[in-house]
Amino acid sequence: MIYQQHITDLIPQRAPFVMIDTLVSCNDTGARTSFTIRENNIFVENGRLHEPALVENIAQTAAARVGYLCKAENKPVPVGFIGAVQHLVINNLPAVNEELTTEITIKNQVFDVTIISGKVECRGEVVASCEMKIFLSNKP
Repeated sequence: MIYQQHITDLIPQRAPFVMIDTLVSCNDTGARTSFTIRENNIFVENGRLHEPALVENIAQTAAARVGYLCKAENKPVPVGFIGAVQHLVINNLPAVNEELTTEITIKNQVFDVTIISGKVECRGEVVASCEMKIFLSNKP
């Protein structure tokens, strides 16, 4: 596991825009992260984490996977860009102090374009899911 103090070694985002705490697992086909919602999060309104943070949480889970694999091979960590989000479903907005578990699965990868499916769970229920197309920059 990679904990919060080191998670920014794997992703390009910086506070206050970091939406994952821990890389729980990572392999060639996917990754899992966890994230505890804090009251001072920029996407919290009325005690709930809103939609943009859930989408960003999925994207950062994918970024942490790439960052981890690159670090393992002593390669620079690339910057990724969301190219498209499809089939986005938001079932619930989780509350402050709840823990999210996010899982991404690689559906297809061609050169610097990766298509993932992602889901965010809270208390054992899926709160958000989508398919995402991510482009990686050749420049770290």
